[in-house]
Amino acid sequence: MAIDLPDEAATAALGAAMAAVLRAGDVVALSGALGAGKSTLVRSMLRALGWEGEVPSPTFTLVQEYDVTPPVWHIDLYRLNGPDEADALGLFETDAALLIEWPERLEDRLPADALRLTLSGSGDAPRRLTWNLPAAWKGRWPPLPHS
Repeated sequence: MAIDLPDEAATAALGAAMAAVLRAGDVVALSGALGAGKSTLVRSMLRALGWEGEVPSPTFTLVQEYDVTPPVWHIDLYRLNGPDEADALGLFETDAALLIEWPERLEDRLPADALRLTLSGSGDAPRRLTWNLPAAWKGRWPPLPHS
C-alpha cells in the first residue's frame, strides 16, 4: 500500500493524522534517503501533538524527548555503525512513542509490531510513502485515504 505526498502540506497533513492515532509505546520506523522527508513528517506529528518549541534533527544528540501526550522520543540513528551502539540508548525501555529515523541501523532489533514506513523522493520531487503494517496498527493505519 502507498500514499502519495505531492508537497509539504500533504506531508504535514499525514503527520497530523498520524499524531491523532499515535499511542504510548508505539514504534514508528522511518526509512528513506537523505532529504526524503522523514524529519518533516516527525515535525508535523509533534506540532499536531501540541509541541510549540523547536524540533531539531537529533542527528548528533541521537534522541530528543518531547513532553507531549503521548510522550515522544524522536530518534535518529544515522550516525550509528550497528545495533550494538544503540543498546546504550535504552530505546525499548520507555513507554514513550518512538519515532525512529534510520531504523536499518538496528537490523533485527526493531520490534515486530513497529510500523515501518519508507519515504521515497527528495528535493522538489513528490514523495511516496509505503509501509508494512503490523497487527498493532490495524484499524489505525492508514490514517488518510491511500492511493
